[in-house]
Amino acid sequence: MDVVVIGAGQAGLSAAYFLRRAGMEFVVLDANPGPGGAWQHRWPSLRLGKVHGIHDLPGMPLPYADASRPASEVVAEYFGAYEREFDLPVLRPVPVRAVREVGSVSRADNAGVIDGVSGGGLLGGASRVGGASGVGVDGTGDLVVETDAGQWTTRALINATGTWDKPFWPHYPGRFAGRQLHTADYDGPEEFAGKRVIVVGGGASGVQALLEIAEVAAETTWVTRREPVWRDGPFTPEYGREVVARVAEAVESGRVPESVVSVTGLMLTPEVAAARASGVLTRHPMFDHLTPTGAAWPDGHETSADVILWATGFRHALDHLGPLHLRNPGGGITMTGTQVAADPRVHLVGYGPSASTIGANRAGRAAVTALRRYLGSPVPA
Repeated sequence: MDVVVIGAGQAGLSAAYFLRRAGMEFVVLDANPGPGGAWQHRWPSLRLGKVHGIHDLPGMPLPYADASRPASEVVAEYFGAYEREFDLPVLRPVPVRAVREVGSVSRADNAGVIDGVSGGGLLGGASRVGGASGVGVDGTGDLVVETDAGQWTTRALINATGTWDKPFWPHYPGRFAGRQLHTADYDGPEEFAGKRVIVVGGGASGVQALLEIAEVAAETTWVTRREPVWRDGPFTPEYGREVVARVAEAVESGRVPESVVSVTGLMLTPEVAAARASGVLTRHPMFDHLTPTGAAWPDGHETSADVILWATGFRHALDHLGPLHLRNPGGGITMTGTQVAADPRVHLVGYGPSASTIGANRAGRAAVTALRRYLGSPVPA
């Protein structure tokens, strides 16, 4: 196997498209039950017309869709059609548990396939570890991808797992007796009707959920660590390049990449402007600790609540790459473009500057171009 792609969201499908065009032997392993990447998990009330934008996948534009439809449905249909159009070898559900050097694998003879995997089974190129050609552990041999459906031996890896599987829950002292949930578990505003709700987090998802909840809740309180930065005006190509350069500099230096919103700010749409004027988007600083009935601030002020929604973002889902020891002491991974600087076999797409729908497409192309050179395949001019 030339390449294993982990993840079938925007970045993973983009990489698969360019691998198919290059004529390379590859497989895409997706942990989800169906097409759509993280979009399939978005709450039903998040309509297509309310999202910040979905960029076309390479080679096939997003068909027209009613803006009132759930974004989760539209994107899942689009991604599924894309996989079929280009005959992409996507297997699911196949959660990846670990990626290791061939010589360090402990379960070397487990290549069975469990029931329930769709997409064609173990495809040509999937092999038992014992039959691998590379046995070194110096960063130049083959890799073994361990999954619930067996193992794949590969010369290179494109990781496109995104962040959805790793919601971030910050710790604050105290104990709250009400309900707490993360936006990863948010299904819409209906369950908050008549309740007092604290929404924690200054990202786009937090704002979107807050605007919905405020229409039905008895009371809402918005809390963020930093003062929100509102951006009034178009997201120009020049500004986009500035954002990408800032995040790229961070990952090339080995730092943990910043969230997109921390760099771009929040778009000041007419709906957001109205919510600010009405007081819904009045921001409060972070509380000091939780109480049984809500939260308390350093000045002694307390706010009562029935529910706390943690819209505190996600972290990159990279735990399965732990055996390769790619992280720096500070938790970041030093990158050169999409390539892990210390390991030319491993590319991360949808990470750092490519953690956007536009950036994911570019990253897929860049990763495949680099791997063709690394693996000795000619790269078309």
